[in-house]
Amino acid sequence: MAYQEILTVLADPTRRQVFERLRGGPSPVKAIATGLPVSRPAVSQHLKVLKDAGLVEERSEGVRRIYSLRREGLAELRDWLDSFWDDALLAFKIEAERTHRHNTRARDVNE
Repeated sequence: MAYQEILTVLADPTRRQVFERLRGGPSPVKAIATGLPVSRPAVSQHLKVLKDAGLVEERSEGVRRIYSLRREGLAELRDWLDSFWDDALLAFKIEAERTHRHNTRARDVNE
């Protein structure tokens, strides 16, 4: 899934809360829904959207469904975010080299 779609999926505050609750490890819907301002069926719908986006996975344990994060689902988003860091580092490198050349020339003139 493209990072834009992942951002769209995670833009919903309730869905983001559902997603963040899975940080602590695999959980059934009942545990995920506890304390949220929406019903368990609504949480299940949010989990379906997250699953369709590749951000969570589910497994069956008897009659319960256990949900967990798919960290690989965030890979494209992370790559996109990392590209900003790469750009910042490149800009820093260029500025540092420019400053170093300028300081070296100034020192050579003064000697």
